[in-house]
Amino acid sequence: MRAILLEGGKPVLKEVPIPKLLEGDVLVKMKACGLCGTDVEKICGQYTASQPILGHEPAGIVEQSTVDWIKPGERVFAHHHVPCYECYYCKKGSPTMCPYYRKTNLDPGGFSEYFRVPAWNVSRGGILKLPDNVSFDEGSFIEPLGTVVRAQRRIGIEDKDSVLVVGAGPMGLLHVMLLKTKNVDKVIVSDVSEFRAEFALSIGADVALNPKKIKVEEEVRKFTENRGVDVAIIASGSPTAIVSGLRSVRKGGRVLLFGVPYKGTVLDYDVSDLLNNEISIISSNAGIEEDMIEALRLISTKKVQVEKLITHRFKLEEFNEAIRISKDGKTIKAIIYN
Repeated sequence: MRAILLEGGKPVLKEVPIPKLLEGDVLVKMKACGLCGTDVEKICGQYTASQPILGHEPAGIVEQSTVDWIKPGERVFAHHHVPCYECYYCKKGSPTMCPYYRKTNLDPGGFSEYFRVPAWNVSRGGILKLPDNVSFDEGSFIEPLGTVVRAQRRIGIEDKDSVLVVGAGPMGLLHVMLLKTKNVDKVIVSDVSEFRAEFALSIGADVALNPKKIKVEEEVRKFTENRGVDVAIIASGSPTAIVSGLRSVRKGGRVLLFGVPYKGTVLDYDVSDLLNNEISIISSNAGIEEDMIEALRLISTKKVQVEKLITHRFKLEEFNEAIRISKDGKTIKAIIYN
């Protein structure tokens, strides 16, 4: 079979054996797998928080199964990271900090004709069956939307909150779409890309700002009676984006760190402002099975119409082209299909 593997820091399309199953494993034929920003960052050597395996947003058809409740031919989503639910971190409400969480993964990764879902993941709810009304493309959004579900729960979105989303990439736009299912007051988006800022307006953002043209924190205050937003969701790892979010939130407001900063990132920010203004910061960058189940519910009921974010689709052999346009900022969401 063919699979995209990282070799010497470069993605290579290789012929490799179809993974052999052990007891409890499931083999899935990939039909769609989303290209995530962390995939690009792994290729660039800028993301080291998990194993150098590419493709973690896959949906497909079960080819072989060693468990009774999953049958060949069923349409499924598979989650790459699954915690143990038994350790200190899991029991204290930090399951994504479980020492097993990032040790689990798909074999050899989601960008392959077939991938093995290990028994660890299967037995802990890491496979969800797709309803007939959910396409493979939509199923590939379960993992990213699940991380957004958890993040917004952690930051505590409340009725009539005003929210700034910094960064209008696919994750920032999923935040916008989920916010629009809630009773929030105003959703403001900022991005240096005019293309992405305009796209944010097309999927429901109330205001789109370009920090190349204006000072975001000043404009935000014009829309919030000079207070600043209740919540700033920072869906970019850029230091300037993080500072922009910190400076745009009101006194007593909340800041969600969601985008992944490069290792070694340093901020030009006076930390005393956090204390003096009682600004709360919460970080969130992953999700667990309850979040994936909620994401699937939102997608299947069409409350979040994730397919609107798909701008490009590529075959496995076109993977490097997908990476190129993603680096160039010419896409919102690219799907790799088989």
